[in-house]
Amino acid sequence: QAQGSKAPIQRLADQVIGWFVPVVIAIAILTFLIWFNLMGNVTLALITTVGVLIIACPCALGLATPTSVMVGTGKGAENGILIKGAESLELAHQITTIVLDKTGTITEGKPTVTDFITLAGTASELKLLKLVASVERSSEHPLAEAVVRYAQSQEVTLETVQNFEAIAGSGVEGTISSHLVQIGTQRWLNELGIDTASVQTEKARLESLGKTVILIAVNHQLQGLMGISDALKPSSTQAVRALQRMGLEVVMLTGDNQQTADAIAQEVGIQNVIAEVRPEQKAAVIAAIQSGQIGQQSASQTKSRRRAKSKIVAMVGDGINDAPALAQADVGIAIGTGTDVAIAASDITLISGDLQSIVTAIQLSRATIRNIRQNLFFAFIYNTLGIPIAAGILFPIFGWLLNPIIAGGAMAFSSVSVLTNALRLRNFKPRTLV
Repeated sequence: QAQGSKAPIQRLADQVIGWFVPVVIAIAILTFLIWFNLMGNVTLALITTVGVLIIACPCALGLATPTSVMVGTGKGAENGILIKGAESLELAHQITTIVLDKTGTITEGKPTVTDFITLAGTASELKLLKLVASVERSSEHPLAEAVVRYAQSQEVTLETVQNFEAIAGSGVEGTISSHLVQIGTQRWLNELGIDTASVQTEKARLESLGKTVILIAVNHQLQGLMGISDALKPSSTQAVRALQRMGLEVVMLTGDNQQTADAIAQEVGIQNVIAEVRPEQKAAVIAAIQSGQIGQQSASQTKSRRRAKSKIVAMVGDGINDAPALAQADVGIAIGTGTDVAIAASDITLISGDLQSIVTAIQLSRATIRNIRQNLFFAFIYNTLGIPIAAGILFPIFGWLLNPIIAGGAMAFSSVSVLTNALRLRNFKPRTLV
């Protein structure tokens, strides 16, 4: 479908051809009338007229874009990049800002519990772990899976949960043997009226290490907290550095606490961090970045504030919560190891989940657009130079006329030039930006 789709630049070529054909016919008629009236020679008039019509055939213009798109999308697939449409392939070269989700995109998406701290005077560690893991077992969040795996490693037997509820971007709660267990963010527990002041020091220490902290309350009393770590992908730091070297603004978007987000961002070299964003807010944040309300603003972008969008934004994510943001972005890029919903909402899918593929996708887009422009040049240059010669502009000076057979050969050669140039894209190799 992608190889058969039409890029915006192709629509421009179609518009040109729409004007080009009647103009050429008009030139051909005018050529006949001029030579017939000046020379009174029907043969001369017919040869020049036929030469104009043959050499001006817009075959090469029609081939210029689809051939490059076909080769470009195929080359993307070879490099583990699935491109859903030609428009996405073209738009990728205009990207000014890359927004990266944290969990599962910058990090491995396989969090593990590293710290489990209970408060003095509360339930025993194993008993509290049983309550927490039993509730988290009903959740689909990656952090919940980490808690359940930790409990299983401690050989804890899980119990049945009643009245389970997941509050998006906040936490989960459920009832076990008349105990109301609530696990989530400090903000959410504070909203529930639970005092969390006693764990502030420990929470800040864990977050400074880049760990996500969840608080645990039983029957509206704070019982403890967990520190959960998610390792960075090996390619994250290098990919971020490469994107920045390409002149792109890189932003990290996460629902995590600001201190945790800053610690991860500092590790990979990202300066712009938007943290504590709830799932339903992500699409709105992307829209704000597109309009220039959030992020760095260049002088040229400031002058163009009248436009609907001052930035071309790509969103990279892998989870269900990222799907609206992927759809809102100009180019949605899904991690192939993520959820089906995220992949369905995206324009480009990175099969391997390696962030270095983002760099490759943008380089491929730039190479494809450069190739299309070269093709259009080859298509136009033959017409621009050939039509006046075919019309006999050199006949009064040198006595030269373009033989229609040569005109036909030149027309065919223009198409061959376009196809040959498009096939050069098969030699595309991503450049390593250190």
